[in-house]
Parts: sequence; C-alpha cells; structure tokens
Amino acid sequence: MAKVKMERLEARIAPQQKKLLERAANLRGTTLTNFVVASAQQAATATISEFETLTLHAEASRQFADLLLNPPKPNDALRAAAKRHLRKQRSSDR
Repeated sequence: MAKVKMERLEARIAPQQKKLLERAANLRGTTLTNFVVASAQQAATATISEFETLTLHAEASRQFADLLLNPPKPNDALRAAAKRHLRKQRSSDR
C-alpha cells in the first residue's frame, strides 16, 4: 500500500484555548492533534457545503426569475392541459 504524504500545520493559540482543546480531546478519548484535525475538517466540510448550497440556491433563483420574465412559448402538451383544465372548471361551475 502506498504511503500518503502528510503535511504539517502549525498554529499559535492562547493558553486557555489550548486547555479547552485538551479538555475536549480528553473527553473524546483522543489526542489533541487528532481532535483538532477532526474538528477542523468537520468545520471545513460544513462551511464548504453551506457555501455551495447558497451558491446553488442563488443560481436557481436567477434561473427561476429569468423564466418568469422570459417564459418559453407553450408547447402542445401545455395547451392540451390548459384546455382540459378549462373544461373541468366550466363543468364544475354548473
């Protein structure tokens, strides 16, 4: 099995931040490094997912607005459905 090259990440934090992270890691039964890496990965994944969701919603909104402002011409199936709807409406009004 090929060995994965590992990267190094360093950060300077306040002593109280380190104590907090160490306490949380101990409660999880893991090392400080593993806890920090797993937590950072979860936060990164959530951030990316949230951003991509917002981006997709914005694009869908633009497409929806464009279709409202510039609707396509009705095709045969839509015309037939409209006629059926009008017939049903007229028959229920009686």
